[in-house]
Amino acid sequence: MKREILIATGNPGKIAEITSMLDADIDWVSLSDFSDVGEVREDGKTFAENARTKALGYAKATGLWTIADDSGLAVDALGGEPGVKSARFSGEKEADRVMLDHKNMAKVLKLLEGVPRVKRTARFVCHLCLASPAKILAETEGTLEGFIGEEEIGANGFGYDPIFFVPDLNKTVAQLSRDQKNAISHRGNAIRKLKPLLEKLLSTG
Repeated sequence: MKREILIATGNPGKIAEITSMLDADIDWVSLSDFSDVGEVREDGKTFAENARTKALGYAKATGLWTIADDSGLAVDALGGEPGVKSARFSGEKEADRVMLDHKNMAKVLKLLEGVPRVKRTARFVCHLCLASPAKILAETEGTLEGFIGEEEIGANGFGYDPIFFVPDLNKTVAQLSRDQKNAISHRGNAIRKLKPLLEKLLSTG
């Protein structure tokens, strides 16, 4: 019998990345399958704290092994912001995720006006946590280094991808195909580290 594992997000982009890269014989479910489960509050000061809180919280609420991630953008010239506030950096509650992404990016670009390229260094960070209802089973972290451009470029991806420039590729993340992105992304790096840990856990029951 396949194990059922919850991915603690309603973000279709994250769900697609995680399930395709883990490539395990699992019945995947997401938060959209549990309309009666309340939202777990993310009030940690780090990506790791938030990922642990979500993984344990949703695992206890559903009785399922749960994978949760907390990820975001850290800009050096902004003292590490948006950081854990990445998803809501603009301060606005917007039902349309695409519109919210544009507002968040606009705020970052506004704050960096006049800042030279050499000082626009930034990184994407992803912390992944797998938990059972009783305990944390595994944790990994991945990063992607780059810098913030001066405008949105590219139509792929989500979040801050259109303004995050990858020097080695001379492109923004939003100009990459899904496979290209997965090969280098912060989430991709964290998932690759999680895959052998998950396989070992599944093999031992």
